[in-house]
Amino acid sequence: MSESKCPFHGATTQPNLGTQNKDWWPNHLNLDILRQHDAKSNPIQEINYRENVKNLDLEAVKEDIVQVMRDSKDWWPADYGHYGPFFIRMTWHVAGTYRTGDGRGGAATGAQRFAPLNSWPDNGNLDKARRLLWPVKEKYGNDLSWADLLVLAGNVAIEDMGGPNHGTALGREDIWHPEKDIYWGAEDEWLGDNRYGKTRQDLENPLAAVQMGLIYVNPEGPNGNPDPALSAQDVRETFKRMAMNDAETVALTAGGHTFGKAHGAGDDGLVGVEPEGASIEEQGFGWMSTFKSGKGVDAITSGIEGPWTTNPTQWDMGYFDLLFKYEWECKKSPAGAFQWHPVNCAEEDMVPQVDGSDHKVLPMMTTADISLKVDPAYRKICERFIENPDEFGETFARAWFKLLHRDMGPKSNYVAGDFKDVDYIWQDPVPAGKTLSAADEEKVRAALESSRLTHQQMVETAWASASTFRGSDNRGGANGARIRLKPQKNWAVNKPGQLSAVLAVYEDIAANTGASVADVIILGGAVGIEQASGAQVTVSTGRGDATQEDTDVDSFNLLKPRACGFRNYSEKEFAVSPEEIMLDKAQLLGITPTEMTVLVGGMRAMGISSNDDGVWTDGKLDNSWFKTLLSMDVKWQTAAYNSYVGHDRTTGKEVRTASRTDLVFGSNSELRAIVEVYAQNDNNDKFVHDFIAAWNKVMDADRFDLK
Repeated sequence: MSESKCPFHGATTQPNLGTQNKDWWPNHLNLDILRQHDAKSNPIQEINYRENVKNLDLEAVKEDIVQVMRDSKDWWPADYGHYGPFFIRMTWHVAGTYRTGDGRGGAATGAQRFAPLNSWPDNGNLDKARRLLWPVKEKYGNDLSWADLLVLAGNVAIEDMGGPNHGTALGREDIWHPEKDIYWGAEDEWLGDNRYGKTRQDLENPLAAVQMGLIYVNPEGPNGNPDPALSAQDVRETFKRMAMNDAETVALTAGGHTFGKAHGAGDDGLVGVEPEGASIEEQGFGWMSTFKSGKGVDAITSGIEGPWTTNPTQWDMGYFDLLFKYEWECKKSPAGAFQWHPVNCAEEDMVPQVDGSDHKVLPMMTTADISLKVDPAYRKICERFIENPDEFGETFARAWFKLLHRDMGPKSNYVAGDFKDVDYIWQDPVPAGKTLSAADEEKVRAALESSRLTHQQMVETAWASASTFRGSDNRGGANGARIRLKPQKNWAVNKPGQLSAVLAVYEDIAANTGASVADVIILGGAVGIEQASGAQVTVSTGRGDATQEDTDVDSFNLLKPRACGFRNYSEKEFAVSPEEIMLDKAQLLGITPTEMTVLVGGMRAMGISSNDDGVWTDGKLDNSWFKTLLSMDVKWQTAAYNSYVGHDRTTGKEVRTASRTDLVFGSNSELRAIVEVYAQNDNNDKFVHDFIAAWNKVMDADRFDLK
């Protein structure tokens, strides 16, 4: 962990592609983030995995995984004759990339199969763990995704070694190429940490890991500094950004390190390049070592060497027993990494070597482990767990389940599995709603139409509610009507004064018709669009209304938009441009460049803009906004940050204002091409139709029951 390496190795073959657009115009708005996971990459488009997995014989799969774990291979021998700890580390690192800032990362897609995750320093040698599982994937084929298998393997390992477990929910679908839209940091060196402000707590959002290429923290300490107190600060900050409190952090660390060992048997300079940089004959293997045999007792991964407990393939209290039984001194591993050993270790606490020989080795702790003993809050939790082993086991099981499932969203996404029927607040529970009959829906629509609400108020409220959705972790959205609860009702972007008045009307309509407030909000948006366009907007109903008690206020505050280009809202000047923030939001909503274009154009046409920039037309939903944008009668000039003034080319008179998220649709050649299609005289009806389709896609984004 002490050596940085450049993550950008040249390809084995480098065809001369010539100078490309990105070389000539590096600041050009790149729309590729909205073209991720094109269906053309998926070799099994015809397979409905979420239906297939319902027929999976889960017990048979688990038995096969157990057999794999106990069948050591010469090409990569199992430590202590059991691959269980190896699979737990793999699963931990699959799920541990999740971060609360934008909901990206996590276990839901099987992304560890691709770069950069398959080649992160922290994922060293996990290519072998995935290869060991190939026979299981090969056998169960389209009934078991890699994403589910990579999670299931770790849970089976915990169960087989006697650990507590809340089971596995299945239903994750694989991706088929790297997720280039995920920002892992700006550093161009592995283990670089150019991601902090003035303090270690001022970590760049939305990042969670402390260094490029790490899952959580540097186990040696901050930047390899073996200071347990400083390490505790890193541990607390990064685990918090991965949705864990102090008790969950201690339980996960102690529980995970109850199993297995770290590997640093020799000079890490003898370890070859990561999988993405490896030669073709290695067939996807990386980190090939020339230190002795390069495997088993000679393996080098993190550079730290040794087991944490005396019984590394058995769930017990051994981690806490050793941590608090001894004083620990800082040493260096054979690879040169800082680690800690017990002072005057008793013979009974020595650990058998991984190859099954009679040779005994010292247990070890990382600096991050020692931090749990040094930090007062962590130490208090450790002492409580020592006194209450059952509480420790249950806390670990619950935190582990949360780690593996946080990015799946609500329980409605749990298609199959052996998970416990327990509700957790982090699942954002919503009571089941009632699908409205045609007559009941008509009553709601009539009440909305006769209200004094404007179409702008109804459209804006519906957008504010539904657009909180994040496809990264399936959180937010209109279901639950949490816009009427803290914290969302107080967000400045939602215009709290206007929102309160609108919701008062909606609450009355819901009470008088038997509809949920959530459905009334969405129906209100539909009625507003109908009033602005004359077109019909169909709506799905059946949403429920969440309670304040089932809403984690701190967690939901992470969904707060600091800027929303769709509404021309921005709290401040950001390091990235408003149009880039809009692209990021569009990707989280799961919409395409065309859908983003029609949504922005339609909302502006209806008068939706927090600061009135971009409001140029009479409030009708038609293609007039696009026509105005493309007009050559106006010349634009910069007025201030994200503010532009349009002057009549003939008279010089100021005629309109705009933001960057307005003007980008005229300046960016790809977006302008889309705008030109909808601005044509013969495409007004198409524009209204496509706007309504894109609108309903956002309104129903969290309706997993409809997918």
